[in-house]
Amino acid sequence: MVHIAKQQGVVLVAALVMLLAVTGIAVTLMSSSSIDIKMTNAAQERERADHQLMGEVEAAIASEVNRGTNSRFLWTLAQFAQSNDVVQLNVAGNASASTLTNMNPGPATLNCPRRFDYTEGVVCNIMQLDTTLDYGGKSSHNVALSSGIAQELLDVNKTQ
Repeated sequence: MVHIAKQQGVVLVAALVMLLAVTGIAVTLMSSSSIDIKMTNAAQERERADHQLMGEVEAAIASEVNRGTNSRFLWTLAQFAQSNDVVQLNVAGNASASTLTNMNPGPATLNCPRRFDYTEGVVCNIMQLDTTLDYGGKSSHNVALSSGIAQELLDVNKTQ
């Protein structure tokens, strides 16, 4: 025979235990979901910074090309030597910092990289454009891109 008076709270206690277990599982799943959202946002921020950096590198190159004969891509080795072989490029509207470095190691200009249609008397001014961009909350991260530039120049010594 079953004693009803002694079993009145058993169902209530069992229901409360089940409710606590389900609540614990829900809280765990919600916290891992918020971590996933944070990771996704960080990846999107990095991707956005990469694309912005590519655009700013192209803007820096276009800015120098648009300077015409005053372009630092056309500088001689002596002009680079006056600035310790490093020049800061400041482009209006760019959030990044760009540095142009002379990569010619000696006193003479270098032959251009090999090409199918070689032209006698053409030498290259080889430079490296380093661009960095800070991104993220409080600019706590940065992304950098290095671009090689080979500007063709006419060597008057080789054409005579």
